[in-house]
Amino acid sequence: MSQVRNFREAGFASVLDELEWRGLIAQSTDRQELRTTLESGPTTYYCGFDPTAPSLHIGNLVQLLVMRHLQAAGHRPLALVGGTTGLIGDPRQSGERKLNPKDVVEGWVKQLKTQIGRFLDTEGDNALRFVNNYDWTSTMSVIDFLRDVGKNFRVGTMLSKETVAKRLSSDEGISFAEFSYQVLQGNDYLHLFDEYGCKLQIGGNDQWGNLTSGLDLIRKVRGATVNVMTSPLITDAQGKKFGKSEGGAIWLDPTMLSPYRFYQFWFNQPDDQVVKLLKYFTFLPKDRIGELERLVSDEPGARQAQRVLAWEVTSFVHGEQAAQQAIDASSSLFGRGGDIKEVDEAMLEGALDGLKISAEDGSKEFAHAHNGDRIVDAAVAAGLFRSVSEARKTIASGGVYLNNQRVEDGEAVLGEDDFLHGRFALIRRGKKALGAIERS
Repeated sequence: MSQVRNFREAGFASVLDELEWRGLIAQSTDRQELRTTLESGPTTYYCGFDPTAPSLHIGNLVQLLVMRHLQAAGHRPLALVGGTTGLIGDPRQSGERKLNPKDVVEGWVKQLKTQIGRFLDTEGDNALRFVNNYDWTSTMSVIDFLRDVGKNFRVGTMLSKETVAKRLSSDEGISFAEFSYQVLQGNDYLHLFDEYGCKLQIGGNDQWGNLTSGLDLIRKVRGATVNVMTSPLITDAQGKKFGKSEGGAIWLDPTMLSPYRFYQFWFNQPDDQVVKLLKYFTFLPKDRIGELERLVSDEPGARQAQRVLAWEVTSFVHGEQAAQQAIDASSSLFGRGGDIKEVDEAMLEGALDGLKISAEDGSKEFAHAHNGDRIVDAAVAAGLFRSVSEARKTIASGGVYLNNQRVEDGEAVLGEDDFLHGRFALIRRGKKALGAIERS
């Protein structure tokens, strides 16, 4: 795991100063009150994660990093994995969420707890504690919920929440279940305030309305002041939501997105975004990020900052060994060092995943070949050439490689040993164009 530094080691006077410098605070309750709370001693804070998928993604990673900064500063984290709220889902601007079966959600709760536990310390005076809102809501009757919780919410205030207002004006509208989500989340904060003395809730900026519902509820029924802090919704240079690849979300689970593709996602970030991402997603101190920023300016295209970014984030999420394997696999794939036969099967499959081609039904799969098929035919099937004759001409000029070995004969065939791990053959045209063949 990448080194986690507290705010002093990173060169800041307080954790709030560091979070502000990194751009990790979008909105908060009274900033001076928040500063006083965080500087008065260890503060219990919480962040909620709804099990709406079997894995978290890099949007959730922002919250995990904020939690880690706060924990490194001595504060006490609570991770709420929402067994109840996950059954409903918070309102989205894009429309109603699909309701998942209870047993599926229960399984996802367990998976997310395991995942979250990798990013925060689970031992020590301020060890991570897990809570599940299903524990305090599942035994509550509808009448109790309406009398004890619902009576404290005003419909006019609920309607004014940004996401709710947008959904109400849409053709689809909003269901009562999703409309009630903010009441459930507000009750979560009240429960954690009562049970753990929790005085800070964090989340994404699109959750501001839900977060403040708990703030208002605690003030009303307990007469106490607590805090809310949101992180920005990170966008790319085009203003699109950061972390959406062509194939979907950038997942943190290595079985859903290989460490190789995860590493490549960060390495391929543009120069005009990389410094911002170093601030958001790494624990590097200010002076080191300043050095990398100067390198971006002085040596554009050298991609040293991207290498550091990819290493730091991948090693934090997947471990240093997986990060190094991703680097080694990349070098081996393009013949820049290392033996392609030394790349383990799982890493190789993940690295080649982006080389799948479109099938007739619209899905993507590897091109297939048999032992004994001509390499020129395999190269065409992999999408590297439009015709066999074109492939032969390129072989004649020395521009085709099989598993990084130059192909000399236009009639050469695939042999048993050409399939790495008995499955894959890598064909390269020139220095950069890659194709993958899976053995049929």
